[in-house]
Amino acid sequence: MKRVIIGLSGGVDSSVAAYLLKQQGYEVIGLFMKNWHDDSVTISNECPWLDDSNDAMLVAEKLGIPFQTVDLSEQYKERIVDYMFHEYEKGRTPNPDVLCNREIKFDVFMKIALELGADYVATGHYCRKGIIDKDGNKIYQLLAGVDENKDQSYFLCQLSQEQLSKSLFPIGELTKPEVREIAVKLNLTTADKKDSQGLCFIGKVKLPDFLQQQLKPKEGVIVEIPKEQPFYIEDEPLFDSEEEKLKFLSRKIDYKIEQGKIVGKHQGAHYFTKGQRKGLSVGGTIKPLFVIDTDVDENVIYTGQGKEHPGLLKKALFVTNSELIWIREDLALKVDESMKVTARIRYRQALENATLYKVDSGLYVEFENYQSAITEGQFVAWYLNDELIGSGVIS
Repeated sequence: MKRVIIGLSGGVDSSVAAYLLKQQGYEVIGLFMKNWHDDSVTISNECPWLDDSNDAMLVAEKLGIPFQTVDLSEQYKERIVDYMFHEYEKGRTPNPDVLCNREIKFDVFMKIALELGADYVATGHYCRKGIIDKDGNKIYQLLAGVDENKDQSYFLCQLSQEQLSKSLFPIGELTKPEVREIAVKLNLTTADKKDSQGLCFIGKVKLPDFLQQQLKPKEGVIVEIPKEQPFYIEDEPLFDSEEEKLKFLSRKIDYKIEQGKIVGKHQGAHYFTKGQRKGLSVGGTIKPLFVIDTDVDENVIYTGQGKEHPGLLKKALFVTNSELIWIREDLALKVDESMKVTARIRYRQALENATLYKVDSGLYVEFENYQSAITEGQFVAWYLNDELIGSGVIS
């Protein structure tokens, strides 16, 4: 009998996943990951992880599976929290959920599970795993979940073949309403529990509050850049090569204060991210202001009016070789090769047509349509049909 260790988070998805594995005849063990215990930054006096671990324990009891808690807070702090602060200080916007899967659930946690004699690790993600045979080799596929509304393949976009080979996603074939229905029938405590929001596992923490405790406030100016600026209107120059064109399309405009007007003050450029609209507290503009860029060295926030502002829109982005991952290593592009794919630059975004171009230093992703707020530090993931084949950090 194969042994599966499932990460029980105290939510409905992992609860039902555990039940389904048991139905399928696996020996199932539930493990709750405690990833945070610095109570000075939970902001509220609620202690979400205690409630969650309690719910996870009740579910394990109900399903009749062994249960224990593992404390991963040290690794979590090192690999996720510290990384996030470094990224924010550099003016990039990391995605903690993608990192948490790559670094914690499918690495630290997986190692613990394998040491406990597990054959597989399972999670309550809405995605599926496929296996194909190519030239006598087994290749694992990461496929979108059946529930288009809840597909979470994006969050697993950084997994390797090795990690996928040992993973199971029991609820990938189900929709969220079907999962809830099973939980209600089984009378699980988590049946009506709301989906968790907030940082993956830190609990009900709002990111700016959390950042504010670590990155000191520092007053700076908010500058509005008019959309009539000549550098927005210039015609595309003629290019000698595809790479030159892509470099132009993905370029970062270097804004200066004198290109616009000062419209307000802020408490720290590193608290803001591209595309952000809330929290600027500047009134009196015809259309709402959006952040189009932040300069953390000079501590300036650049903004533009309306979501059609050219400072928000771009057709291409770049990923460096060191931040590029192919889940399907067999499909990895060689220099000068290109591939038509669909891609997304954030969770819940509809897939958009795009072309990948491999160059010496990395990979360009060129979209058919303009994308809004392509943000450094976030992940771009690309698909062939419903299979996620690779991803990278937007540089």
